[in-house]
Amino acid sequence: MRRLLVLGAGTAGTMVVNKLRPLLSADEWEITIVDSSEEHHYQPGYLFVPFGTYRPDEIVKPRGRLITRGVRQVTGVIDEVAPDEHLVRLEDGTELPYDQLVIATGTHPVPEETPGLAEPESKERGVHSFYTLEDAVALRDAMEAFDGGRLVVNLVELPIKCPVAPLEFAFLAEAWLRERGLRDDTEVTYVTPLDGAFTKPLAARELGGMFEERGIELEADFMLERVDLDDKQLVSFDEREVPFDLLVTVPINMGAAYVARSGLGDELNHVKVDQHTFLADGYDDIFALGDAANLPTSKAGSVAHFAVDVFVENLLRHIDGRPMNHRFDGHANCFIESGDGKAMLLDFNYDTEPLLGAFPLPSVGPLKLLAESEANHWGKLAFRWIYWHVLLPGRPLPLSASMSMLGKQRPASGDGADAGASGTDHDLQEVSL
Repeated sequence: MRRLLVLGAGTAGTMVVNKLRPLLSADEWEITIVDSSEEHHYQPGYLFVPFGTYRPDEIVKPRGRLITRGVRQVTGVIDEVAPDEHLVRLEDGTELPYDQLVIATGTHPVPEETPGLAEPESKERGVHSFYTLEDAVALRDAMEAFDGGRLVVNLVELPIKCPVAPLEFAFLAEAWLRERGLRDDTEVTYVTPLDGAFTKPLAARELGGMFEERGIELEADFMLERVDLDDKQLVSFDEREVPFDLLVTVPINMGAAYVARSGLGDELNHVKVDQHTFLADGYDDIFALGDAANLPTSKAGSVAHFAVDVFVENLLRHIDGRPMNHRFDGHANCFIESGDGKAMLLDFNYDTEPLLGAFPLPSVGPLKLLAESEANHWGKLAFRWIYWHVLLPGRPLPLSASMSMLGKQRPASGDGADAGASGTDHDLQEVSL
């Protein structure tokens, strides 16, 4: 009996076991999945909890109900991977051997890495986040009590899971303040270590315009050194200061500590892998998927989805001794809630930045790329149902794992950076059949 061991029952791990169980003979392969929690959280829903759009019980389900039959489920905390022994040790002493290992334990906020974020009194001083369900609920309560002042949204450092979420929060908060009649009494500031609102030129241009339209101040190139709880201000390494009454911060994100102990991670405990096959550097029996891997693309659910589609085909070839000839191109798409019942949609990969256009059908859509629309907003909300009933069970979605250029508009010069800096929509040409 051969053994496939999957660490982490989040998006990527759950999809892997649900897709592979019907494809691997139960007489030949035992599949085991390990997680420290018996709950599965729809993490994109955290963003909506502070605004009352979702209740906590709407984004949490028992893990056991989401895993297909024939998969052994283990609850425990992972202590280390021992590659030379081909086994994983849990903190309670349990040893789990493997023939093929998939690491999918994600990435998580680590506020203690930044002075002032993890102090016991930080929430009482107005410091909040929404990257865990507990923090999102606490922020909801803080916002209900907020009556104006200085609202600061802060991104400490990249990479983070769902890198557009801080932008979404800023836009949703601005709209929420207007609905509450508090906008004129509130300064909204977005503080980022980047030199703009986003990392890619065309997207940065569009998002920067949205900031200006909404009167959101952008404090760029801000490398946070500490949060001064006494004076209620952010302090950068170059001694710039940004005061706040309510701070909504996204702490540094890091992979699981056992990854470092096992010698598999980079400086942020993300597993070092081949970006096309997900095979861990130096091993032929260890893979990492989803947010746990150090892929040079967004740590987003869509990346996990597209990556798993590629991985499943490759693993079947790999265990049969054949070359893994399917290559992941870094495909990601992300909705950006922009408030007032609208959203944007980004579609990109390792080599191509987000562009204007239509998705998923060229010229037809119905979703718009890099532009606000109500359809995009409803698409974002509809994804929760798709997540629970299609994505996690491993059912096919009519979307290619590879990014398509059909229906997209790119700079006529072929240089996205030039268009991002000075181009207009007239500088773009549509790619079509």
